[in-house]
Amino acid sequence: PNPCVRCNQFVRFDGLIRLADDLGVDYVATGHYARVRYDRENGRYDLLKGVDPQKDQSYMLHTLTQAHLARILFPLGDLTKPETRQIARDLSLPVAEKPDSVELCFVAGGNYRQFLQERVPEAVRAGDVVDRDGNVLGRHDGISGFTVGQRKGLGIPAPDPRFVIELRPRENQVVVGSRADAAATGLTCSQLAFTDEPPENPFACAVKIRYRSPERAASITVDGDRAHVQFAEPVWGVAPGQFAVFYDDDRVIGGGAIEAARRD
Repeated sequence: PNPCVRCNQFVRFDGLIRLADDLGVDYVATGHYARVRYDRENGRYDLLKGVDPQKDQSYMLHTLTQAHLARILFPLGDLTKPETRQIARDLSLPVAEKPDSVELCFVAGGNYRQFLQERVPEAVRAGDVVDRDGNVLGRHDGISGFTVGQRKGLGIPAPDPRFVIELRPRENQVVVGSRADAAATGLTCSQLAFTDEPPENPFACAVKIRYRSPERAASITVDGDRAHVQFAEPVWGVAPGQFAVFYDDDRVIGGGAIEAARRD
């Protein structure tokens, strides 16, 4: 559900740094809204949020390692988007007024449903919409058209609002419930990545469960290749497959792919 994170991890920066090595170039610069700072006291590079909270992309970059951060420059990280546009105007760049892009860069026309229909047709099969007990409430045209936390477009008459609380690919089912059903007290994530050595267990931090979600206070315990997150208060819309990213103020600690939400 978030190919941008994986692209940054395995394609973009590895490829750019290899090219830089071939060309004898010391650094790679990109237009991401994030910052890199060298901590002389600890001898490490820190990945920081961009100063523009509306454009901060540190969430998408949390898999970058010390080897990456030592070679990367983010010249836009200390700017807001309006300031960047004004610089582009002053330089008469043709992209100064270009609209922001929110589409998947590898999907022509931005129609990801058609892309999935062509590449992963099994994800676009009709199936049942059910409640937590498995009672059939309606039908759907493919689970790829739904995300955890979604309210609109369910097509199910109900006296109270219903939300997507789970997707079951093997059963091809969309599970819906009340807003309370969608709240999670914690989560488990795997495929962990840290910008440096993880703090000692357990450690307190703020957690983002998706790119545009607000940060939530939590306690993290790392257990081998998994991390267990316990929220200070229930969080709505935890979606397996998305990424949980850990922050210490504006510094990225690391993160992982969400495996499951906990509803203790």
